[in-house]
Amino acid sequence: MNVALLGKKIGMTQVFDDNNRLVPVTVIEAGPCPVTQIKSSEKDGYNAVQIGFRPQKEHRLSKAALGHFKKAGVEPVAELQEFRTNGDVELNLGDVLTVEKFEAGQKIDVIGTSKGRGFQGVVKRYGFAGGPASHGSMFHRRGGSYGMCQWPGHVIKGKKMPGHMGDVRRTVQNLEIVKVIAEKNLILVKGSIPGSRGSLVTVRTAVKTKKAQA
Repeated sequence: MNVALLGKKIGMTQVFDDNNRLVPVTVIEAGPCPVTQIKSSEKDGYNAVQIGFRPQKEHRLSKAALGHFKKAGVEPVAELQEFRTNGDVELNLGDVLTVEKFEAGQKIDVIGTSKGRGFQGVVKRYGFAGGPASHGSMFHRRGGSYGMCQWPGHVIKGKKMPGHMGDVRRTVQNLEIVKVIAEKNLILVKGSIPGSRGSLVTVRTAVKTKKAQA
């Protein structure tokens, strides 16, 4: 199983590395994440580990959720997420995963939801140049002709048009950990990650892609 934690994006800052170079970093508060459930192929049809994040007050949860946490022997949490495994996980219910699983220099992937930008036109959404800015052109920040004439008689699927921008799940791969502050549950990652301050993110050990393996 690749090591994975749930965390919260704190924001961006900058630190000096060992060569006295200024490095922009994103601060992530990751964990502690208790193990709330272990799924097996015999019982559930697949192997997975479920972990939680962010303490939650009991009166905000249903009786079913409280029973789930009581069975695992952990305090109630607000966020739950599971990760597939190959069945040889050396974890037990109630175990707590922390940032100590990671170290400086390690490559990780960060998954989050990008900032929502609302309904936008093609100039802001896709960087279209638009038309002439002079008076009377009647074509300033529009997308131009979209449809067809007689055949095929409809707009081609995937055409870049105005619409909702942002607020989508994104994964940034192979980010480098600059520093791990275990006593504060913080990970300093080189570069930026998707999402606004305070948003939920998933931190996992980098997954090798087919291109990287080649």
